[in-house]
Amino acid sequence: MNGFPRTAAMMTRGAAFLGSDHAILCGAMSWVSERNLVAAISNAGGFGVIACGAMSPELLDREITATKLLTAKPFGVNLITMHPGLFDLIEVCARHEVGHVVLAGGIPPKGSIEAIKAPRAGYGGGQVIVFAPTLALAKKLFRSGADALVIEGSEAGGHIGPVATSVLAQEFLPELAAEHLVFVAGGIGRGEGIAAYLEMGACGVQLGTRFACATESIAHPDFKKAFFRGNARDAVASVQVDPRLPVIPVRALKNKGTEAFTAKQIEVAARLDAGELDMSAAQLEIEHFWAGALRRAVIDGDIEHGSLMAGQSVGMVSKEEPVAQIMAQLLAESEAALARRAA
Repeated sequence: MNGFPRTAAMMTRGAAFLGSDHAILCGAMSWVSERNLVAAISNAGGFGVIACGAMSPELLDREITATKLLTAKPFGVNLITMHPGLFDLIEVCARHEVGHVVLAGGIPPKGSIEAIKAPRAGYGGGQVIVFAPTLALAKKLFRSGADALVIEGSEAGGHIGPVATSVLAQEFLPELAAEHLVFVAGGIGRGEGIAAYLEMGACGVQLGTRFACATESIAHPDFKKAFFRGNARDAVASVQVDPRLPVIPVRALKNKGTEAFTAKQIEVAARLDAGELDMSAAQLEIEHFWAGALRRAVIDGDIEHGSLMAGQSVGMVSKEEPVAQIMAQLLAESEAALARRAA
């Protein structure tokens, strides 16, 4: 940490909040952000986050237990707000005394923030990290008890909003950064980008794509090779077919799986019209589609029909490297950028 004094100084609040050496979160990538990668990131001084995704409470319990065997450093858990068993998953996190829970995928349902923060015997409750696509919602979530915010631009991989990271940073940071903890995510692949957002007032950053192909990542070799071949223009956002079916766009490397999602939307919309599904069940079916498609790519190596979720920073991922090496490079790049500006 002493080797990066300027960067460390600007990350002080974020690092203290996370309990890590560096205020660098790893984005929760389903099937990728599991025990091995999460532990490696935390052990390297960052903050690993388990992607719960569609896990059952029993599966999450096992994943947290296994991660604790690989690291003694802090790590968090990312929970999807639309998960039907959300409060059971929160209970699992509390039982394990998880220090930080990230609520993603939509507005946190009533009582969820309070449930995470509720103290237990010997445990003071968890810290809550949220996402917000608008400044008004961000302020409301802070008033509701959220402890930190991630603003994530459309350059990110996986589920995305419509606004670019640079625009969100200019909207949110001047309004919120002085009094609140705000992390910036989306399209960050080098330390120069980290430095820029720290200078704008961010307390830290979140990166996913940059870590997806780390040596410690369990992603299939063919999945990693697809990343190495990809560039920013290959990472495209999915298209919403039916305006009656609100589908959060997903950014991934274009392949036959992209076309399959279009067909899936048409099928689900037809079942919605026929009364076979209500809106909540329809959206959950879409989420299950993505979970299955992502597993085919990440675990099975089906890079033609699976989902290759990747951010536009994918062109900066050119080889397999250990997490510690990636972390050191990002910090060195940030430090050099800050030093040049101070000269």
